[in-house]
Amino acid sequence: MKKFINNPEELTKELLEGMCMAYPHKVKLEQEKLVCRATPKAADKVALVSLGGTGHEPAVQGFVGDGMLDVCAAGDIWAAPGPPTLLEALKTVKRDAGTLLITLNHAGDVMSAQMAKQMAEMEGIKVVEVITNEEIRPTEEEEGRGLGGCFFVSKIAGAAAERGDSLDDVVRIANKVNDQCATIAVLSELATHPSTGGVCGSLAEDEMEICAGQHGEGGGVVVKMASAKETAELLAEKIVAKLGLESGDEIALIVNGSGKTTLMELYVSFRDAKLFFEGKGIDVARGHAGDVLTVQEAGGYQLIALKLDDELKTLWDAPCDTPGYTVR
Repeated sequence: MKKFINNPEELTKELLEGMCMAYPHKVKLEQEKLVCRATPKAADKVALVSLGGTGHEPAVQGFVGDGMLDVCAAGDIWAAPGPPTLLEALKTVKRDAGTLLITLNHAGDVMSAQMAKQMAEMEGIKVVEVITNEEIRPTEEEEGRGLGGCFFVSKIAGAAAERGDSLDDVVRIANKVNDQCATIAVLSELATHPSTGGVCGSLAEDEMEICAGQHGEGGGVVVKMASAKETAELLAEKIVAKLGLESGDEIALIVNGSGKTTLMELYVSFRDAKLFFEGKGIDVARGHAGDVLTVQEAGGYQLIALKLDDELKTLWDAPCDTPGYTVR
């Protein structure tokens, strides 16, 4: 393992400090693990808070900024922040308009969020939680985890809050995005934990894993390595089935790199997926290829699709300005 880091015990602190130093007009660091907007949103607007382990940059702390999140409670590498850290995040945005808490469906994040939410409510903080669980699993009986679809939720619900929507409407929109979104991951190379050097999972040189999740947790389907076209079509077909897409539907499509996959490969994969959808009469009306939620040097990508309507298109196109994504 070769990484440009210093003391592994200081890694989370240093990466958060570095991000805020790189984007001082967008974000600032408070209480070591709270990434906040550099300029707070007006207090009469709904706040958005999220949480998650570091090591997935730009997610999730890179989504803080105008038009998206107000605060992110960061944990150590691939570890959820503790409830006290998240409670402090919720306290920083306490307001009559209320707060939307966006939680990715992973055991540690869900547990921490539930405990912090209970404590916040005891202190009079109005919080409504949305748990993202858009992942496509190998069987319908398996619950989906929260993957890169949190980006769609943060961007679109954030735009609704920015324009002054009520908490009820922001929550409705966040749930709508979650319900109309699907993500499927393919893993071609494994990641190593940047602090320990531990390899996450096992995969032969000529294999790839479908429905691989985020950290090489296993439980996906291991198959022989395939071409970009074959892989994109396999993933896109699963998305069509999951969302019940039909000819005439519109989608927003993201090809999210896992960390090692080159932009060249992401563009080729986006092309192949878009051609597949359009072959079925499905219009890829919005798109993005790049790193949204990564896992160190893992090879592969997440194919993320959101079924669109006029409301969601308007909110997706709205301005935002964060370290991880900007719309002018």
